[in-house]
Amino acid sequence: MTEEDVKMMLACQAHLGTVNVDTAMQYYVYKRRLDGVHLIDLSKTWEKLMLAARIIAGIENPQDIVVVSARPYGQRAILKLAKYLHVQAIAGRYTPGTFTNQIQKKFLEPRLLIATDPRTDHQAIAESGYCNLPVISLCGTDNALDFVDLAIPCNNKGRTSIGLMYWLLTREVLRIKGQLDRKDKWDVMPDLYFFRDVDEKAKAKATAAAVGAPGEAPKPAGEWPTSSEAAPEAWPDHTAEGEEWGAEGAEGATAAATAPPTAPWETAAPAPGTTWETPVATVPTTAVAAEPTAETK
Repeated sequence: MTEEDVKMMLACQAHLGTVNVDTAMQYYVYKRRLDGVHLIDLSKTWEKLMLAARIIAGIENPQDIVVVSARPYGQRAILKLAKYLHVQAIAGRYTPGTFTNQIQKKFLEPRLLIATDPRTDHQAIAESGYCNLPVISLCGTDNALDFVDLAIPCNNKGRTSIGLMYWLLTREVLRIKGQLDRKDKWDVMPDLYFFRDVDEKAKAKATAAAVGAPGEAPKPAGEWPTSSEAAPEAWPDHTAEGEEWGAEGAEGATAAATAPPTAPWETAAPAPGTTWETPVATVPTTAVAAEPTAETK
């Protein structure tokens, strides 16, 4: 174990346990903090990790190895491990009877089972006891070791810790098989094994788009720009200096008042089916004196 490996495990908090300790996991506990959290001995973690890598490398056909993870934090990690080691991965819900019911379409007869958490993967581990299947599992300080043949003590509840454990396991198997030189640095980063929440990433993008550029506060709706900012196209243009607001509307109203009345024949044609209507002139009610004729004279 190199100094860089220890720094990575400490940075990913792989040494953190829980407040509760199972009797079978007391051997792997280094000490207890003042807040009650137990710390795992990383030297024993590395020892069990190397033993698990030798067991995996000893199986000739990688398809005889099944990796399961019902915990969301470990699903991305086991898929990456299956990609580089060419093993079978069951990410998500484990279908009961996969190892025991031969009628199932996805019936498997593996030679080795790798689990992420004995508590969440209890169904797969319980079925391994029926078919005499050896089990390797990442175990925390509060996990029971029933039906678990090789326990790798680590923090199996953290997002980064689970990814780093599977990354170290993959790298060691590749080194044992001769596909990776121990003197060379593996070009695959541990970040690829870490869990990524798609919903949080989408929310972060939406928030960044709403806020705008980083470091710039969003503008309240309906606020006019300052003198140093350009007005958007949706806002009305500013008037020339000395011109009053609403001048254009006042001139339009004056022109409409002074315009001559429109004759009836100059108006637009009526809609089809309607008739022209001629306005009737009103006669004043006052009597008009008639001019005298020749007979009256």
